[in-house]
Amino acid sequence: MSSMPNLDLVLQRVIPTPVAQVWRCWTEPALLMQWFCPKPWQTVECEIDLRPGGIFRTVMQSPAGEQHPNEGCYLELVPNERLVWTGALKAGFRPADAAAHPFVFTAVISLAPHADGGTLYTATVMHSDESGRQTHEAMGFQQGWGAALDQLVALMAKP
Repeated sequence: MSSMPNLDLVLQRVIPTPVAQVWRCWTEPALLMQWFCPKPWQTVECEIDLRPGGIFRTVMQSPAGEQHPNEGCYLELVPNERLVWTGALKAGFRPADAAAHPFVFTAVISLAPHADGGTLYTATVMHSDESGRQTHEAMGFQQGWGAALDQLVALMAKP
């Protein structure tokens, strides 16, 4: 997959967490809810049907208690390597109501073992137009997705 800088946002880091643990954090609702959105926000609901066409649904809650539901559809799953989902589709590959969202994207999470035992983690978020990418970037994509990744690493570092 080649990135298109005018449409895509990319977060790439080497993290000390082994690939299998990162995969679990992305695919087990009880784990995902602990790290998925930057604190003080919370993920208060999560539904995962881990198969192409399966649902990926979360509800994020602001510190003020406002809830923000997000529903998507898994497109591709390669255990411990690649996880792809989109908000453009609902479960069963049904079209989503794009008008209900400020922008729609497809996320590709790529995991590769790193020589130090950790993971080369790459999140590529593809938007349909430059306006959507700019809106997502202005919302704090790098800071938000980076803070969430830091929370994933901290979660897996706990004894």
